Amino acid sequence: MQLTELIESTVTGLGYELVDFERTGRGFFCVFIDQPTGIAIEDCEKVTRQLQHVLTVENVDYERLEVSSPGLDRPLKKLADFTRFAGSEASVTLKKPLDGRKQFRGVLHAPEGETIGLEFEGKDGPAMLDFTLADLDKARLVPHVDFRSRKQ
Repeated sequence: MQLTELIESTVTGLGYELVDFERTGRGFFCVFIDQPTGIAIEDCEKVTRQLQHVLTVENVDYERLEVSSPGLDRPLKKLADFTRFAGSEASVTLKKPLDGRKQFRGVLHAPEGETIGLEFEGKDGPAMLDFTLADLDKARLVPHVDFRSRKQ
């Protein structure tokens, strides 16, 4: 079993979604997990303990393991991510320019088949960008934090 599959099966087996996984050359693993109700420190601790056990049993050499939530600017990598966050604001970077432009920011539309829609403000008003995962370099949610709603 490959390392990514091992980590994904462990994380999903505990009831979480594997959002992303990074490995550096110095033995550092960074695992980003999520679930619809959000991630608490206890969730990260639970996944860390299980992954430490699995990596030891599978004889995977590593120096440090970090498990965390994907943050407010969560990366969008799978078609299911775009379905889940339809209606949210996102920034999208394409692999190849479209009309001389690679970066777009707008509101996600639910995927139709393999095609994902992003409504953005174009030169002549609202416009629609249709793309597939194959066209995508990276996509992230745009965080919205309202500090004014906090009571004094």
